[in-house]
Amino acid sequence: MINRTVTPSESGKRLHRYLRNLMPNIPLGQIYKMIDNGKVKVNGKRKKQDYELAAGDELSLYVEESAYQEASIGQKKQKYVGVNANVDVLYEDAELLVANKPVGMLTHPDQTDQKDTLVNRVHAYLYRKGELDSPLFMPATANRLDRNTSGIVLVGKTAGMLHGLNQMIQKHELRKFYVTIVEGRLTGEGTLADDLIRDDKNNRTRVVDGNLDVERLGGAGQVKSAETRYRVLQTGGSHSLVEIELISGRTHQIRSHFQHIGHSLLGDIKYGGHRFGDVNHQLLHAWRIVMPDGREFKAPVPPDMRTAMAKAGLSFNE
Repeated sequence: MINRTVTPSESGKRLHRYLRNLMPNIPLGQIYKMIDNGKVKVNGKRKKQDYELAAGDELSLYVEESAYQEASIGQKKQKYVGVNANVDVLYEDAELLVANKPVGMLTHPDQTDQKDTLVNRVHAYLYRKGELDSPLFMPATANRLDRNTSGIVLVGKTAGMLHGLNQMIQKHELRKFYVTIVEGRLTGEGTLADDLIRDDKNNRTRVVDGNLDVERLGGAGQVKSAETRYRVLQTGGSHSLVEIELISGRTHQIRSHFQHIGHSLLGDIKYGGHRFGDVNHQLLHAWRIVMPDGREFKAPVPPDMRTAMAKAGLSFNE
């Protein structure tokens, strides 16, 4: 018999998914069969497949040690030697971490950067605190920001919190606000709801209109609805300071929508914007998030964006 105690970060994980992570070398169907046949017990009792585990639960597996070892081969062992653990933490409790991502950093690893990303830094930060307590669950981000977009990223430190955050986003219960500088004089407020489609070859998101060859980009099945609400906070000589509420979360949604109405983000060369002094990337900052329970998190506007605001005759009162 194999005994295991559920760690704090594993709390909230469903029983069948926990076992799948624990024994990656056996098929899911066999996991279900083990549960149904009573070969898995939690605190001495049989549980359903979707039972939600809690920290401290005692798990008993009625399998041979040799069979368990073979089934468990392949569990990931993370190493954090040399990984930067510097994270701008805006808020943290036992389940949730709110980080302020700087410009120029990826949220997750990709082919251009595998090591110094926000999620890797968070893992290293938690590892040094002794809170990375399980090879079966790794804290993960619920939202993602582009490399050159700064601001708030939510991290679920437990399986239950991560699932909850993802549900909030899917149900549009979590309100996400950005601040940006756009080119031209924009006034009032409004909603941009043009459909979007990804142009993966050119790493762009394009507004679907009569001038676009949708079939070339994958057909109508790849068209996604998108909604961007905006409110102009201030207008200068030739630029406007805008607060945006992102209703849907498509890749490059804000950048594409504002280019389409003739007000590209300042510095956003890819989407029709122009270099502004030393700035050659979109000036876009995820500055505020409001949770369904009323909690609100804010990230201060970064210095380069404040400098650009001052040069454009704009100011932002947080």
